[in-house]
Amino acid sequence: MAGSKGKQKTVRDMVLSLGVIMIAAAVIYVFLPHEDKEPDIKRVDYRIELLTARRAAAYPVAAPEGLPTSWKATSVRFDAAKSDAWHLGFRAPDGEYVTVEQSTQKPGAFIKDASQGAKATEVTEEISGRTWTRYTGGRYDALVLKGPDGSTTVVAGTGSFAQLKTMVGALRMA
Repeated sequence: MAGSKGKQKTVRDMVLSLGVIMIAAAVIYVFLPHEDKEPDIKRVDYRIELLTARRAAAYPVAAPEGLPTSWKATSVRFDAAKSDAWHLGFRAPDGEYVTVEQSTQKPGAFIKDASQGAKATEVTEEISGRTWTRYTGGRYDALVLKGPDGSTTVVAGTGSFAQLKTMVGALRMA
């Protein structure tokens, strides 16, 4: 019987240790911030890249003018070596993503990449004097404009077609 007291003490010590660990975990949980809201996404200034692209590209580069400040530019890049590829990404007011992509790359491959696999529809949109073709499916929906200068412009994203049209309507090509 002398051995059973030692085992009871060991079990009691384990239960007490577990209780101390649980109390420590509860204290850490209470005092560490754990917000469930989305992180604040940093706004980028794309003016310098836009000026560079407009000087170097073989086509009129598209960028929005007059969008409400609730539209937040989140990414920008221009790659002259990769078919004058222009990218400008935005976070729409409701958190959806809308991107403007342009290139002189072959339209089929470029549209597939820029629209994340969307397919052409028979629907066209007349926006600001230009005829855009709707693409649906894939990860993004898109509006596509094939330029007379060999460039292709794709406005795509997770946003609704109304948001895509808002972006297209704000685009200025220069």
